[in-house]
Amino acid sequence: MSVDLNPTSVTDVAELERLKVLHNGSKGQLTFSDAEFERRLSGLRQIMAAKGLDAVILTSYHGIKYYSDFLYTTFGRNYALVVTADDSVTITANIDAGMPWRTSYGENIVYTDWRRDNFFFGLQEALRQRGVKATRLGVEDDALPTLVREKIAAAFPGAELLDVSQDAMRQRMFKSAEEIEVIKHGARIGDLGGEAIRNAIREGITEYEVALIGTEAMVHEIAKTFPHREVRDTWVWFQSGINTDGAHNWATTRKLEKGDILSLNCFPMTSGYYTALERTLFLGQPDEESLRLWNINVEVHRRGLELIKPGAVCKDIAAELNEIYIGYGLLANRTFGYGHSFGVLSHYYGREAGLELREDIDTVLEPGMVVSMEPMITVADGLPGAGGYREHDILVIGEDSVENITKFGFGPEHNIVEA
Repeated sequence: MSVDLNPTSVTDVAELERLKVLHNGSKGQLTFSDAEFERRLSGLRQIMAAKGLDAVILTSYHGIKYYSDFLYTTFGRNYALVVTADDSVTITANIDAGMPWRTSYGENIVYTDWRRDNFFFGLQEALRQRGVKATRLGVEDDALPTLVREKIAAAFPGAELLDVSQDAMRQRMFKSAEEIEVIKHGARIGDLGGEAIRNAIREGITEYEVALIGTEAMVHEIAKTFPHREVRDTWVWFQSGINTDGAHNWATTRKLEKGDILSLNCFPMTSGYYTALERTLFLGQPDEESLRLWNINVEVHRRGLELIKPGAVCKDIAAELNEIYIGYGLLANRTFGYGHSFGVLSHYYGREAGLELREDIDTVLEPGMVVSMEPMITVADGLPGAGGYREHDILVIGEDSVENITKFGFGPEHNIVEA
């Protein structure tokens, strides 16, 4: 049923609908083709069949985005994508009106605020309309709060809830040609942001001002490249001095000074797809120890780029790179893994944790995977060469080759900015 957006006869909130169908306007152009979404849903249905599931209720940002193209804004409300053997339907809040339907693949049910349990009623109605009796339901336990899980269980008494998050993550680790095209655009746009940042660096400018310049450059290019999708979530972490010690440190009001170690971190978000460019720079000529440390990290980065290839094992890459740091007495200065997978993720959702270049991951690199190489070491404040040193490239793994899609130069020969 479609709902009149301009009703005049309702005089009491109790008369308002619990659920709506708001086909307001027409479906917009999605990030990917219908065939691509059917490919993804087919993969999920294979997981459903293997686990004997009647339906899957996806509640995470990344799960809903990956299978429907809709990226929600929570503000404390719940969202879902219900996938059955035959179709899929998003369950979204009335505050978003017809936008979720316009920007998603599949059907949509809108729930209202007029009763607190309307979201869970919407889940029930989605399965009732499709004639699905819930006995075994898939959920995402990696991103499902306990309270919400309990309420889903209560909405389907007698149904067993089983986790599908790890299987779905494994599916997301392999990118289609359409996905890789989006990721390549993201890497290109990240390079543009890096150029804008490098051009803006000067004594006296603040970290946050540099970050804004990089963000603006990327947002304009995203809007040109993807004019049919939302423009949202792109950001920059630009750091200087002690603020370079962590990879995820936000920009501050600190003013840049001659001799500073700098770190640019560009994150263009192209329709929910994360890409990144990270580089160490110096404002003026670095001192001898800083230059030594920087060159060591560049050595590790170069070797890491060589090690990423089809058939390589994540933990073996980490082990070999560790040996370089050990040789320089710097292993304890590492701060995180050597790289990770790309796809539907951001600093507030998603992570394909099974594809990390770490000592505890035995995943074999295969064609269709996209990973970063991003070694980092940190030297504490007060010590010679203090600061954080890191580089970051993105690599697409093919059948018998690897393509580095990051083109921004790294190392002292490229990133010493004249003071």
